[in-house]
Amino acid sequence: MIDLSQPWALVFLLVAGLLAGAVNAVAGGGSLLVFPALLGVGFPPLAANVTNSVAQWPGYAGLVLGARRELPGQGRRIAVTAVAAALGSGVGCTLLLVLPTSVFDAVVPVLVILASLTMAVGPWLKRRIGDPAARGRDRTPALLVAVFLAAVYGGYFGGALGVVLISALSLFAHDELRRLNALKGVLSLVVATVTVVVFALGAPVDWLAVALLAPTTLVGGYVGALVARRMPETLLRWAVVLLGLAVGVALLFT
Repeated sequence: MIDLSQPWALVFLLVAGLLAGAVNAVAGGGSLLVFPALLGVGFPPLAANVTNSVAQWPGYAGLVLGARRELPGQGRRIAVTAVAAALGSGVGCTLLLVLPTSVFDAVVPVLVILASLTMAVGPWLKRRIGDPAARGRDRTPALLVAVFLAAVYGGYFGGALGVVLISALSLFAHDELRRLNALKGVLSLVVATVTVVVFALGAPVDWLAVALLAPTTLVGGYVGALVARRMPETLLRWAVVLLGLAVGVALLFT
C-alpha cells in the first residue's frame, strides 16, 4: 500500500512513528498520530487501523523497558490486570474481524473524536481523581472490569488506549501515578501483543509499513519514558487532540 517511489511518504511515516512512541510514553495517544499518517499516504481506514495496531507493539515494549524501575512490588496487580487485558483485547480484535467493514467505517470517526476528547480531558480527570496513593487498597473487581473494557476498545481500535487505561488505573488502583503509568505500559503491551497475533492471522496488515514504523516507535517509546518526568505534556497533548479531532471530522464527511 506504500508507494516506494514517493520518498516523502516513507519519511512521513518514520517521523510519525518516532513521535508516536514518545507521545505514548509522555501523554498517551501516540497511535492518533500514526493512524492519520497512514490515511495520509493512502491507506483505507481498516488497513490503517490494523497496521497501526501492530506497529505500536515495539513502542509499548520500549515504554515498559524505560519504566521498568517502577514495576517492582506490583506483581499481583500486573498478573490479574494482564489477564483481563488479554481477554478484552481478544474480544475487541474478534469484533473487528467478524463485523462488516462498513461498521468500522461508520464507527471509526466517532472513535477518533471520542479518543481525542478523552485526551483533552485527561488532566481534568487526574485532578478530579486525585492522587491514588492517598487512598486505600485496590478496588480489584472494578479495576478488572475497567481494564477489560479498555482492552476491548484497544483491540477494536486502540487510539488513545493509554489515556483510557491510565484513567481506569487511577480510579481503581492504589499507588503513585508514576507507578501506574508503568503498569499502563505493561497492559498496553499485552493488548498490542494480542492484536499482533490475531491481526497477523486474519487482517490486512501492511508489513512494509510495520517494518518502517516499528523501530521508530520503539526508540520513541524508550526515550519518551526516560524523559516523561521532566517533559511538559500540555502542548504535546493538545497538538495530538487537535489533530485527532480534525481527522475524525474529516472521516465523518468522506
